[in-house]
Amino acid sequence: MAIKYINELPIENKRTFIRVDFNVPIKEGKIKDDTRIRAALPTIEHAISRNAKVILASHLGRPSGTGFEEKYSLALVADRLSELLGQRKVIFTEDCIGDATKKLSRDLEPGDVMLLENLRFHAEEEKNETNFCQQLASLADVYINDAFGTAHRAHASTAGMVKFVEIKGAGFLMKKEVESLSRLINNPERPFVAILGGAKVSDKIAVIENLLNLVQTLVIGGGMAFTFLKAKGASIGKSLFEEDKLYVANKILDRAATKGINILLPVDHIVANEVSDTAKTMVTGDANVPDGMMGLDIGPKTVAEFEKTIGSAKTIFWNGPLGVFETAQFSKGTFDIARLVAKTQAMSVVGGGDSVSAVNKAGVADKIGHISTGGGASLELIEGKKLPGLAALE
Repeated sequence: MAIKYINELPIENKRTFIRVDFNVPIKEGKIKDDTRIRAALPTIEHAISRNAKVILASHLGRPSGTGFEEKYSLALVADRLSELLGQRKVIFTEDCIGDATKKLSRDLEPGDVMLLENLRFHAEEEKNETNFCQQLASLADVYINDAFGTAHRAHASTAGMVKFVEIKGAGFLMKKEVESLSRLINNPERPFVAILGGAKVSDKIAVIENLLNLVQTLVIGGGMAFTFLKAKGASIGKSLFEEDKLYVANKILDRAATKGINILLPVDHIVANEVSDTAKTMVTGDANVPDGMMGLDIGPKTVAEFEKTIGSAKTIFWNGPLGVFETAQFSKGTFDIARLVAKTQAMSVVGGGDSVSAVNKAGVADKIGHISTGGGASLELIEGKKLPGLAALE
């Protein structure tokens, strides 16, 4: 990809619009996890050090697109960013477009930092509406995309506005994401093991199809494993599965067998009759789930089986939890896998919000090679798709 990065561009004294991903979890008026803000700091600090006039833009949550909604305001993010920048003043705008915002952008001094209010307060952002694109572009002399988590969306701030700004490129977070994920696709050291979890096979069919061209072993857990187990004739009790994807699961199993790729599925489960902190659990003796019960986590035999493969891997990609890990009763399997991945010498990439949360909660994030900030974007890149946010920068 012929993309230029911020350190290669003339940004001195220029209004530099940086699309960041500050879509952080907020509960009861507090930011619960500032990982995404911290991830953008190297690019922001680089721009400040070169006397750029820094204009940051992001979305937060899923507002209706009909105007200001307090619970989706980026005001708390502006405060946190100021703290992370050593109490540097962050100018916070009432809107992301309009005459007042435009004037503020023109009045910026070199080294100033301005954060625009939530882009998605305007429906035109997700619609990639031309006039909205032009209004955003009018704020900037330089465009930088450092929001890998939204690079798979053709929105105004990620794709549409770029053609109206003369100088364009990507930030350091985007660079790290693209380089790490491209290495998985183009030059993985073998054996390459992919670990996929999460609820649905349907969300990951295209990813699995492409991974079958890359990996030596595919480890499958989480809710999606039960569609494969049922396709193989196992009893799955009340476990969630996708009836209409049984045929696809069989095709994937057949294709993997033909190519000599090992697909590892759970050989035992932690089961209960409900998802709750007080549910009575038991461990199954094999891959079958008793009638009336649901498989909600991988069991100890499965962890031991998975460990053999993960331990000998040279490259690992992990996306999706291996159980209902938000509930303490069913989190052990996912945390065990996080620790196994961290323990290896493999080049490891973890992508997807739940997987990232798992490595953080397991306390092993610092031992993972690369933690992707974009679950959907990382999956689409591995699917072989061209991401609009990257294509716009070429």
